[in-house]
Parts: sequence; structure tokens; C-alpha cells
Amino acid sequence: MRDAMSILIRPVVSEKTYALMDAGTYVFVVDPRATKVDVRNAVERAFNVKVVNVNTLNRKGKSTRNARTGVVGARPGTKRAIVTLRQGDSINLFES
Repeated sequence: MRDAMSILIRPVVSEKTYALMDAGTYVFVVDPRATKVDVRNAVERAFNVKVVNVNTLNRKGKSTRNARTGVVGARPGTKRAIVTLRQGDSINLFES
């Protein structure tokens, strides 16, 4: 069993995810090989909360082009997990 921090790479920070946090839903960039069960166990162990639902999605990396040489490349793809917690549970991601 892998540790939680090797599965959860980083939280996704955007206006949309801040709105989801109020509803108890959090979005993380996760290891592309991680399954929904791996993500559930990692979140529960790392933050001591109860996970109700996990949705995952694979985002294809955008294609890029070098302006000077015209060489075409690509940004890497990412896997994201949308994690819904039990009513009343929360994760303090940005404590000050």
C-alpha cells in the first residue's frame, strides 16, 4: 500500500474549486495510476475524514508550439479526483 502523499500530488486551486469546498467537495491532482479506492484511502488517512464519493477524470495535456522554431510539443496530461466528504467533515487546506 502506497502512502497518501504519493497518491495526492496537490489540491486544485481555482474559483470553481473554492465554491465546491463550501459544499464539502475537494479536488486534487492525483497520481495517474491511482484508483478511486486508492484516492479514498489516501484522503481518509491524510486528513482524518470520511469520504462519501470519489470521481476521477483524466485531462489530456494541451499541445504547444515553439514560436521561434515551430517545433510542436505537448504539456503532460493530469488525473484529477473530485472527493466528496461526509456531512460535517472538512479539510483545512489553506490554514494561516
